[in-house]
Amino acid sequence: MKTKRIYAIFLRQWFLVIGNKTRLIPIFLWSLLDILLWGFISQYLKGVVGTALNFTTIFLGAVLLWDFLTQVMQGITASFFEDVWSRNFLNIFSSPLKISEYISGLVMISIVRSILVLVIMLVFANIVFGLSVLVYGISLAAFLFILFISGITLGIFGVSIVLRLGPSAEWLIWPIPAILSPFVGIFYPLSTMPHWMQLISYILPPSYVFEGIRTIVGGGAFPAESLLIGMILSVVYIVIAYVVFLAVYRKAVRTGLIARYSAESAS
Repeated sequence: MKTKRIYAIFLRQWFLVIGNKTRLIPIFLWSLLDILLWGFISQYLKGVVGTALNFTTIFLGAVLLWDFLTQVMQGITASFFEDVWSRNFLNIFSSPLKISEYISGLVMISIVRSILVLVIMLVFANIVFGLSVLVYGISLAAFLFILFISGITLGIFGVSIVLRLGPSAEWLIWPIPAILSPFVGIFYPLSTMPHWMQLISYILPPSYVFEGIRTIVGGGAFPAESLLIGMILSVVYIVIAYVVFLAVYRKAVRTGLIARYSAESAS
């Protein structure tokens, strides 16, 4: 891989975002609205229930971390869609650019985008609701690592679906975080779910993050073993996602599907 090519992909996506407010504003808007909504819900529950539980840390912290995963995923998929929408897709893949370089460029823009959003969300949540991430301690790094790798995995998997089925499959990608959210226990313990849902939760890395959050906020010990399982699963899945993307791309090139890419389904 050549660093200049990766940086070129990154720069193109970076200028597309910062050069157009219609692209820039939504990146932050929905996350900030989520913080406001769940911040006020947390304060209401604390006032009504009156327990020692810190609902702000539990709910608002969970929302913040889940939005981080969503931003990481969308950093990959939205950047890919930009090339599709601008009809630049064929130009990129007819160039000497390697697939690994293209994906690396998308990952770079996703890293920058998600970190910027995370910092702004943390500052906003701290100013408005007094949320401090220091309560998570060193475990925050483990949480963010698992969620970051999981977001990249979902992004690459989503890109593979669109590459195989065509641009119309875009509408299958946006709901993916919402579809997964009931299974990872963002706001409730996994034990509250039916057994069949718990079985699915055990193979989803984010589940270990949110169970870990509740353990730490509840005064429990650092969940090192469960977080290690989450890390291993997230690494395994990102390797699988990349292999799937390569297989889909090679088939698209071999069958000529990539040359017939259009606004309709390419199946």
